[in-house]
Amino acid sequence: MTIVTHILATTLGVQAMGLDRRDTVLAYAFGVGVDVDHALKAPFYLRTVGLRDRRGYYWRSSLQEPVALLWILPLCWFLATVVPLVFFAIHVAMDYSVRFEKMPFYPYSTRVTRGWLTGIPDRVKEGVLFAVLLALNVAIYWSRTHV
Repeated sequence: MTIVTHILATTLGVQAMGLDRRDTVLAYAFGVGVDVDHALKAPFYLRTVGLRDRRGYYWRSSLQEPVALLWILPLCWFLATVVPLVFFAIHVAMDYSVRFEKMPFYPYSTRVTRGWLTGIPDRVKEGVLFAVLLALNVAIYWSRTHV
């Protein structure tokens, strides 16, 4: 999914859960911030592909794969909050709905999967999710400001 849908999903979760300042920061760090690995991999992309758009290029790292739960769960226990787990799970679920390759247990396994909902075009999934998340964000905002 794109950064925009991750931001919308995280914003919706923050609003719906009524998170405080610390948990809001954690929500955005684990709902959106885990995509920082794309910036770290950009030089490799440019070296390999150049400025062309190559769909399916493996932008991900173990930072946004389920294997990251090995450090996220202890962090949740240490911080006494489930917010990182919840927003990381939302991020991963969204990413696993698109057809690009994923490596759920990297670097411990090189097993590759395409995720779920592979029969539906990615643009359709992205568009529907964007529309639903935008509508829900507006609805929650509207209900809180017009009560």
